[in-house]
Amino acid sequence: MKRKTFDLILTAVGGALTVILVVAGALLLVGANYANSNVHDQLARQQITFPTKAQILTKKGEDYISRNVQLPYAGQQVLTGTQAKAYAYKVQMDVYPMPFHGVYSKVSAFAMTHPTTAKAAALVTTSFRATTLQGLLLEAYAFSQFGTIATDGAIAAFSLAFLMLLLTGLGLWHVRRTPVSEEFPKSFATETRQAA
Repeated sequence: MKRKTFDLILTAVGGALTVILVVAGALLLVGANYANSNVHDQLARQQITFPTKAQILTKKGEDYISRNVQLPYAGQQVLTGTQAKAYAYKVQMDVYPMPFHGVYSKVSAFAMTHPTTAKAAALVTTSFRATTLQGLLLEAYAFSQFGTIATDGAIAAFSLAFLMLLLTGLGLWHVRRTPVSEEFPKSFATETRQAA
């Protein structure tokens, strides 16, 4: 096989890989944009806002970790996945002082054994609402992580596409410099004739 033909085949494969990587990067960006905008829109409809800095610092029962999780977002509306995760932690800490630390299955089981207690029914309702809100917020966070991973994948795909474009360019440059008569791979007989 002629060396020039072999180089042209490799260069064409490099060009095709460049196009594939650019398309993959574009699709990953579309997916990331969809995930991030969907999370933002869903959270914006809920109109959940963090307490102000003064409220967080003066709130009794808040432990050091809970304060540190909330303080960066003090007074802000929950609109991103990381904010949703922080607010979910806040909800968890809000129900922690409840019986059974607000775990819905345990509170509900307690209410089943004490059906006439109004307090038990109120605890079940509060626990259910808190657990549901926490689950929805953590789902928004998880979905935002897909967006982050897609963004990172797009950056990697575009970087590899750029590298393949450079290699393809070098391949074209090499094709122009390769003599038409050169064979690939070089045969042993040709090498011994040249050495003699």
